[in-house]
Amino acid sequence: MARLDATTARALAEGRHANPFSVLGAHGGQIVALVPDAARLWALGTETVELKTAAPGVFAGDWPEAAPYRLRAEGAAGIWEFEDPYRFGPVLGEIDEYLIGEGRHRRLWQVLGAHLTTHEGVAGVHFAVWGPNARRVSVVGAFNNWDGRRHQMRKRGATGVWEIFLPGLAEGEAYKYEILGHDGRLQALKADPLGFGAEHPPQTASVVRALGRHVWADGGWLGRRAEAASIGAPISVYEVHLGSWRRVAAEGGRPLSYFEAASQLVDYIDDLGFTHIEFLPITEHPFDGSWGYQPVGLYAPTIRHGRPEEFAALVDAAHRKGLGVILDWVPGHFPTDAHGLAHFDGTSLYEHADPREGFHRDWNTLIFNYGRREVANYLLANALFWLEEYHLDGLRVDAVASMLYRDYSRPAGEWVPNVKGGRENLEAIAFLQEMNAAAYGGAPGIMTIAEESTSYPGVSKPVHAGGLGFGYKWNMGWMNDWLRYFSRDPVHRRHHHNEITFASSYAWSENFILPLSHDEVVHGKGSLLGRMPGLEGEKFANLRAFLGMMWGHPGKKLLFMGQEFGQLREWAQAGQLDWHLLDVPAHRGVQNLVRDLNRLYRETPALHWGDCRAEGFEWVEADDAANSVYAFERHAPGAAPVLVVANLTPIERVGYRLGLSQGGAWHEVMNTDSAHYGGANRGNMGAVKAQQHGWRGRAQSGAFYLPPLSVVMFSPG
Repeated sequence: MARLDATTARALAEGRHANPFSVLGAHGGQIVALVPDAARLWALGTETVELKTAAPGVFAGDWPEAAPYRLRAEGAAGIWEFEDPYRFGPVLGEIDEYLIGEGRHRRLWQVLGAHLTTHEGVAGVHFAVWGPNARRVSVVGAFNNWDGRRHQMRKRGATGVWEIFLPGLAEGEAYKYEILGHDGRLQALKADPLGFGAEHPPQTASVVRALGRHVWADGGWLGRRAEAASIGAPISVYEVHLGSWRRVAAEGGRPLSYFEAASQLVDYIDDLGFTHIEFLPITEHPFDGSWGYQPVGLYAPTIRHGRPEEFAALVDAAHRKGLGVILDWVPGHFPTDAHGLAHFDGTSLYEHADPREGFHRDWNTLIFNYGRREVANYLLANALFWLEEYHLDGLRVDAVASMLYRDYSRPAGEWVPNVKGGRENLEAIAFLQEMNAAAYGGAPGIMTIAEESTSYPGVSKPVHAGGLGFGYKWNMGWMNDWLRYFSRDPVHRRHHHNEITFASSYAWSENFILPLSHDEVVHGKGSLLGRMPGLEGEKFANLRAFLGMMWGHPGKKLLFMGQEFGQLREWAQAGQLDWHLLDVPAHRGVQNLVRDLNRLYRETPALHWGDCRAEGFEWVEADDAANSVYAFERHAPGAAPVLVVANLTPIERVGYRLGLSQGGAWHEVMNTDSAHYGGANRGNMGAVKAQQHGWRGRAQSGAFYLPPLSVVMFSPG
């Protein structure tokens, strides 16, 4: 190698050299080092050699070929010794580089990001990031005074990956990437797309965090969770925004830590009998008001509640209670924050360049370019990351409809058709199919769930059969129809009878979850209780009837936090739930009802086996619009049926006749009018005896008492 010339030295000093690893370090009998805050510099080995200044902060001197060395600097900060990052070879292997270039590295997080490691006998941190169009990428932090000249990274050929090993760095170090774009302009400092930790907002740097700190004790759960996720299993989900479930008043109203949630939240959900917890996104996000749905750190559990190993402990605690954990996952878009993925290497790298394809008008966010293999790989690996590293049992994919359609929320002329001239986003569809296939193949026993608000066919159909491959789909039609119906004054319900019955006409077209989610209690919609008509007592009766009928109807269940005890106010992420309401009997009654509904649902095969099977459901009375009465039976092989009867008017029905599928006594197994739930304790004295009185095609029937605004369930035997 030629001796260091003045032009090269100036380029190094100014951070403009195209390949600093070809000059810095030990090459051809000389050492070249870049230490901008040093006035003098020595190389230390079997001998000590003072290096000469070649340009401000650039030093060079003779050194025996391949001899190891350290550096000693003297400057305004004193004297210090350190390892030279440029004396170390590459870390990434050729196979990793090849798979990254092909967009087929399913364990991408194991090679990109910041990893604590020992390299060539020295402990430190290996950094690697994808930025194919950058002229230069440097890792910066307090360890180098945020000076992008100091630790310029090595570019790994055509893959566009840059890497560097920084000896001596430890866990907890904050860092970002300084990127010089292809046009020679510096970008805003960028957080690591594969960072495993982050600073507390509003600070935006990534933080070096080790994976695998938690020692798992959930082997028993992992061995049986596939059964708990099957279409014939009882699945009842409690949806949680961890930051506003409960706060610590004695400490300024801070949110719970992951450790605190591992006991308080998990114990609460277990007591109520839910089978799964679903967290609104806990991936790192800059703005609290986005609730996590505009993530910047897709590989980092938010530091708002603790470190990564503490989140793992929360998941483990849930598993030890027999609770599955589902994460809301957002591969549909990302925010435009300067430190995030937007214009990452000076080009539209993760997003489309054309705003007709790459910009969400509704949310002012950017849309991932699913047709770029490296971007699809980044997202697919992220799904596997959460399932494997944090043992999550499912991913609920947000806003799937916005991914499926190129014209989503766009007027004519402001969207780009696909290659076939259609509106479907073929690249997003292919990505979702590949993600689902990889998730189910790589993490047995998990479930994926689509929040998909249109009638796109085959959302929960297997990929090999032409579907998207999700395990379940949220039933948005059911939710809209039933909320609209129950918000009506009962005197008008007779005119909208089909808003309840219509759901049964398509209930088995997908594997449905019935969602009463956070979206239904925000943006001026009020709480569920607040949407019920009538005076206070009638509001509670309507809410209890809604919940009773929901748990009786086919479909898995999902309830957003607070609705299990009749939260009065609309949900607000800045506070906590109104826990004081549990001192009021009516609210405590709603909570008792949800607990008992979950118990009955779990313990009664007829109420869950046919959630996604048409043979598990039969209408008994679907047409009595005049009285707003509904009745249907739920079935399971070899198990007693359950008759679900709803009277959705404030008028009691005495001697109301219904056909029965078998004789004997049909016992009340649930009555939402029970005093235990806040009702008036009106019912059938425990049971109704079948009579040999033919009714509506059935040989037996019974005369039932139906309390006002109530749901009563019966089972024989």
